[in-house]
Amino acid sequence: MTDRLSELTAAGVAVWLDDLSRVRLSSGGLDQLRREQHLVGVTTNPTIFAKALSDADEYNWQLRDLAQRGVTVEEAVRMLTTYDVRWACDVMRPAYDASGGVDGRVSIEVDPRLAYETEKTVAEAKALWWLVDRPNLYIKIPATEAGLPAITATLAEGISVNVTLIFGLERYSQVMEAFLAGLEHAKANGHDLSKIGSVASFFVSRVDTEVDKRLEKTGSAEAKALRGKAALANARLAYERYAEVFSSGRWQALADAGAHPQRPLWASTSTKNPDYRDVIYVEELVAPGTVNTMPEPVIHAYADHGETRGDAVTGSYTEARQVFADLTAQGIDFDDVIETLEREGVEKFAVSWQELLDGVRDSLEAATQGEGQPNRAAQGHAQAAQQAGGNA
Repeated sequence: MTDRLSELTAAGVAVWLDDLSRVRLSSGGLDQLRREQHLVGVTTNPTIFAKALSDADEYNWQLRDLAQRGVTVEEAVRMLTTYDVRWACDVMRPAYDASGGVDGRVSIEVDPRLAYETEKTVAEAKALWWLVDRPNLYIKIPATEAGLPAITATLAEGISVNVTLIFGLERYSQVMEAFLAGLEHAKANGHDLSKIGSVASFFVSRVDTEVDKRLEKTGSAEAKALRGKAALANARLAYERYAEVFSSGRWQALADAGAHPQRPLWASTSTKNPDYRDVIYVEELVAPGTVNTMPEPVIHAYADHGETRGDAVTGSYTEARQVFADLTAQGIDFDDVIETLEREGVEKFAVSWQELLDGVRDSLEAATQGEGQPNRAAQGHAQAAQQAGGNA
C-alpha cells in the first residue's frame, strides 16, 4: 500500500496539522497522527481555540478553577490556550528531537488585536514564550508593517517565530529581511542560533478566493480561464525569492553560526472552491525545505489519493510570471488584492479572538453560577467565530 504522506515527506515537505483541541490531546489523536501520518508540527489560531472550547467538557474543570480564582477573561484565555499548546509541544517533542529542532513545533498566536502595535506584540510574544516554556514553541506574529520590527525584536530575544498572514511577494521579502536582522541581533546578544526556529506562513487558497471573485466580475472567457491560477503562481514566486535569500552570503554567515533557514510554510491549503481538486494546494506546491499545514481532512485526503511528483515549484517561475501578466491584462490589481487580504485577515482573526473572549466570559459566569457545564455557554460564540475566521 502506497504511503503517500511518506512520499510527500521524502520530497522535502513537512506535514503539519492546522488544528488543536484538548479532546485531540487527551484521546491520543494528535500523537496518533504524529506516529502514523508523518505529522511533525501543529498550528493554531483563535477560531480553532473557540471551536475547541465549545466542543469539549474537558475544559470544565479548568474553567471552574479559573472562575474560583476570579481571573480576568484575558488571563483565562491565556491559561486555557497555553495549557493545550504546552501539552501539544510535549506530544510533538519526539519530532523536535529527531529533526534537531527543525520540526516538532507548535504555534500559538499573539492577540490579533495587537497587529498594528509593535511594542505590545513583542511584550506578548515574550509572555507567551514564558508561559508555555517549551523549546519547540513558535510564537505567531502577523506580517503587518508594525509586525515586521516585532518579528526582528522577538527573534533577537532568542524566541522562535511563525510569521503569519503573508499574502504578497514584497511583504514576504520584508519578512525574510526581518528574520535575518533578528538572527543577527540574537547572535550579537549571545543566543544559540541553532535553538531559534522560524517559518513564514504564506497564505494560498484565500488568494484564489479573492482573485477568482474579481475574475468572475470581469466576465470574459479569458478572465474565467485564469481562475485557480493566482495562488499557486504567487506561492511559486515566493519560493523563488526564498531560494535567492537563503543562498546569499549574508545567510551563509548565519548558517555557519548554526542558524536554520526560515522555511516557507504554505497556509490556507484547504480548497474553498469545490470545483478544485481537494489536495491541489499540496500537490502543486511540493518543494524541498517547505512546510504545508493542513486541516485533518486534507491530510487524510492526501494519504488517500495525493500524488507526489517531485519538485513542483522550482522551474515554474516563468509560467507564474505569465499568470500575473495575464491577470493584469484582465484588469486585476493584485496589489489591491494583497492589501485587501491582509486587512481582512487581521480583521477576521480579531473578530474570532473577540468571540473567544466572549465565549470564555460566558463560560466563567456559568461556572461561577454553578450551571455545571460552563463550556456549553461558549458554543454560540464559537460558531460565530468559525464563520468570521474560518480555517486558515
